[in-house]
Amino acid sequence: SLIGRLMFELPEEMGLIAVAVRQTQGKGRGGNVWLSPVGCALSTLHISIPLHSNLGQRIPFIQHLVSLAVVEAVRSLPGYEDIELRVKWPNDIYYSDVMKLGGVLVNSTLIETTFHILIGFGFNVNNSNPTICINDLIAKFNREEGTELKPLSADCLIARTVTVLERLIDIFQEKGPNGVLPQYYKYWVHSGKRVRLRGEDGPLAWIVGIDDFGYLQVHQEGRGVESVHPDGNSFDMLRNLIVPK
Repeated sequence: SLIGRLMFELPEEMGLIAVAVRQTQGKGRGGNVWLSPVGCALSTLHISIPLHSNLGQRIPFIQHLVSLAVVEAVRSLPGYEDIELRVKWPNDIYYSDVMKLGGVLVNSTLIETTFHILIGFGFNVNNSNPTICINDLIAKFNREEGTELKPLSADCLIARTVTVLERLIDIFQEKGPNGVLPQYYKYWVHSGKRVRLRGEDGPLAWIVGIDDFGYLQVHQEGRGVESVHPDGNSFDMLRNLIVPK
């Protein structure tokens, strides 16, 4: 991609973001195609993270910070705090725990002692099909609460997401995971959820949080807490299944 080639040719202190109006050759997880119609906020952002930093030692956390930044971009706006936008581990943005309306994909390349990271994120702002969009949630909230919150634009939300992400990265670099986890848990969909490990008939476990490296922690009776890794789409929230590595 153009941004992938450009990112090594720019001065270190210069940020780079590509914003797509629509996208036909997008890439999703596991080689899936990510189609993106008009009405979605789509962008690819380049950032550099020193290897010997809090975040450089915990690169999987970046996708969580980006998901959180998207949710915060909406829910930190005065009046919009109760719009039911949430994060789903490891890299999705959800309406409550009902429906996906966005996602994050992170690619990192280590060159000497710097990670060059390309962050792709997309979320449905203004397109009622095929899933719900953020402005539908706002309209629903207005109907139910008698408020008059204005719809939001994709451009505004991309800009806010990048601003919030910069702040979250600064906090993480200073304080590590504990600087951002309380906010992440406030917005995630998994609190107190039960899951089955390894298959439909596998043992039951409770989700307790994420560990210092961004992996999901589950508590299985008699076995204590273990960390599980994202394995493609192996954490299927609709069926509450996890396949530990």
